[in-house]
Amino acid sequence: MRTSLCDELGIEHPVFGFTPSEHVAAAISRAGGLGVLGCVRFNDAEDLDRALTWMDENTDGKPYGVDIVMPAKVPTEGTQIDLAGLIPQSHKDFVQQTLLKLGVPPLPDGEGGEGVLGWLHSVARSHVDVALEHPIRLIANALGSPPTDVIERVHAAGVPVAALAGKAEHARRHVANGVDIVVAQGYEAGGHTGEVATMVLVPEIVDAVDVPVLAAGGIGSGRQAAAAMALGASGVWMGSYWLTTAEYELGNSSTQEALLAAGSSDTVRTRIYTGKPARLLKTRWTEAWASAEAPEPLPMPLQNLLVSEAHLRIARSDDPSVVSMPVGQVVGRMNEVRPVAEVMTDLLAEFDQTVKRLTDLNR
Repeated sequence: MRTSLCDELGIEHPVFGFTPSEHVAAAISRAGGLGVLGCVRFNDAEDLDRALTWMDENTDGKPYGVDIVMPAKVPTEGTQIDLAGLIPQSHKDFVQQTLLKLGVPPLPDGEGGEGVLGWLHSVARSHVDVALEHPIRLIANALGSPPTDVIERVHAAGVPVAALAGKAEHARRHVANGVDIVVAQGYEAGGHTGEVATMVLVPEIVDAVDVPVLAAGGIGSGRQAAAAMALGASGVWMGSYWLTTAEYELGNSSTQEALLAAGSSDTVRTRIYTGKPARLLKTRWTEAWASAEAPEPLPMPLQNLLVSEAHLRIARSDDPSVVSMPVGQVVGRMNEVRPVAEVMTDLLAEFDQTVKRLTDLNR
């Protein structure tokens, strides 16, 4: 399983693993793929710098990348206190009443939930500043093409830029702005998605642009990776599948328990996580937001600030039925906790078997 991107980025296999965990990202790189660390959870540039320094020391010299979030439409800027003042009281009341109904206990005295400010352009730019001080091999943008000045700065540092796209027209616009790699992310994917399925989207984008395309959304096996290559992709971008790896340390037992028990139909696409459409695990928390009495989700970044403390309380409650977690429909294949290296080995072996079977069909 090798394409031109492997030589360009210095990796063994064109498997790009997006994850918010530096431990998982480093393991993906050590296994021959490109671990891509999601930076949005880092409000403090120093925390991101520490995480990347740890990756420098734990990837065995293998390449890795980072993923930032810079929405095409610049969201409202400001401090967390300033932004919190823009959230309607009715929304705050709904969240508190819902947590009470779901039996989610409050946090200990003096402990609060800090909202994620990585959605802000100012914070995302600080992530770029920090990342370029480390030997990264890729910067990806989870919400489209970064601003032109950011692309120019990253290119000047000798680093390629990738951007996610949910439509062919988005991909063309990204490439026109200077993006080097397009991630064609289908409707099945976890997190932010468009409305076109991977099987349809990948060949549309491959035909629309003259840069390498990575297939994303619903990929969790060698067969699916082979299908992506057959559609013209130069590699695969996998995110959800790493959430149940042994190295993932950001969740808790209830989160992995909920993921391991879920089927492919147990997800929902909603704006309640960030304010933009994102696919989440379907739980009593998402069902509450789908009820008639629920308010409309707020725009980014206000929605995440609204629910940030709720997410922390839910995590502390250790109740699988209320987990709030972005995950794709591939969750139905995530049935056991395994080390990253084992996941990669199985994926590559099945890819080889699939290619051999297809070759035999053509005799």
